[in-house]
Amino acid sequence: MAHNDLVSVTIVTYNSGRFIRRCLESVLAQKYPNKEIIVIDNASTDGTIDILEQFEDRCQIVYNEENLGFAAAQNQAIDLSTGEWVMTLNPDVLLLAGFIQALVDAGHIHSRVGSVCGKLLTMRATFDIPDRPLVDSTGIYFNPMLRHLDRGSQEVDNGHFLQYEYVFGASAAAALYRRKMIEDVAIGGEFFDPDFFVYREDADVAWRAQLLGWRCIYTPHARGYHVRKVLPGNRRALPPVINMHSVKNRFLMRIKNMTGDLYWRNFFSILTRDIVVVGCCLLREHSSLQAFWYLAKNWRRVWEKRGEIMRRKRVNDEYISSWFRYLPVSRPAPKAPAHVVTKSRAVRG
Repeated sequence: MAHNDLVSVTIVTYNSGRFIRRCLESVLAQKYPNKEIIVIDNASTDGTIDILEQFEDRCQIVYNEENLGFAAAQNQAIDLSTGEWVMTLNPDVLLLAGFIQALVDAGHIHSRVGSVCGKLLTMRATFDIPDRPLVDSTGIYFNPMLRHLDRGSQEVDNGHFLQYEYVFGASAAAALYRRKMIEDVAIGGEFFDPDFFVYREDADVAWRAQLLGWRCIYTPHARGYHVRKVLPGNRRALPPVINMHSVKNRFLMRIKNMTGDLYWRNFFSILTRDIVVVGCCLLREHSSLQAFWYLAKNWRRVWEKRGEIMRRKRVNDEYISSWFRYLPVSRPAPKAPAHVVTKSRAVRG
C-alpha cells in the first residue's frame, strides 16, 4: 500500500518573489494529503512577503527580521515541524503532482534510508520548461578532489536514471529526510550547520549521514523542475559573497567529515584542487580570502564538531572511500513493491 506518513515541507525564502507563488501552488496541488507546509522568510525586500501573506491560511509562515542564511532558517523550520519526514524545498522548484508520494514510498524500502531524492530537471527562471529536457540532479556525489556535484547535471534526459539506486546524498533543493535520521545526525541540536550559511550544507549533511550509517535512495518516480543558479563554470557570474561561502564551506566539510584514510588515498587530487582554489583567491577572487579568516576564528568550534562526528562514526574507511570517484557512484537498491510503483506512477501527474 502507498504510505501516508505526515510530511513537513520546509521552505526558506529570500527575495524569492519570482518563484514562490508557483512553488507553493505545486506543493498544495500534491496528491499526497498528509502534509504541513512551513515557510521561513529571511527578511525579503522584493515583494516576497506580499505573496506569502496570501498563503497564510494554508501554510505556517514565519517572517525573520534578518537574513539568517539557508541553513539556520531550515533548522528553524525543522524545529517547528511535526512530520515523520521533512522535505526541504527551494522556492525555485516546481513539483509534479506525485512527487511527495513517490519519495515517501521509496523511504520505506529500508529502515536505514535516511534521505530520499527524485529526478529534478532544469527549468528557466520564468518557470518555462525547455523543449529539450535536461537533468538538474538525481542525487549528489563526491569526486576525489572533494568536489560535490549533481549526478546527471546538464545531461539530456533520454530515459536513463530509471532504477531505484543508493546514492551518496540528496540535493536539499527537494530532499526528503527521515525524522529519526535528522535527530541522530544533528550536532548540538542542529541538522544543517549554520556555519555554512548557504551552499554545500546539503553535501555536509550527506557526508555526515553516511559516516553515521544512513543511506540515501534515489527514486525515478518523483519528478520536478528546478531553476539552477549555481553551476560549475559560472562562478564569475555569482555574487562575491556566494563564492566566499563556497570556499569556506569546502574546507568546513573537510575539517568536520574527512577521515585520515580518505585524505591519504586522495592526497594528490585534493592537493591539486586546493592549489587551484587558494591560487584563485590570492590572484583574482580576493573577497573569498575572508573564508580563511572565518575558519581561523572559528577553528575550535568546528574541530569540536568534528570530534563528535568521529566519535559516533559507524562505518569503516573502505566504505566511505568507495564513494569518492571521478564518475558518479551509485548502487542498486531494492525495488519498491509493484503496487507502490503503480500507485506512484498514477499520481505523478
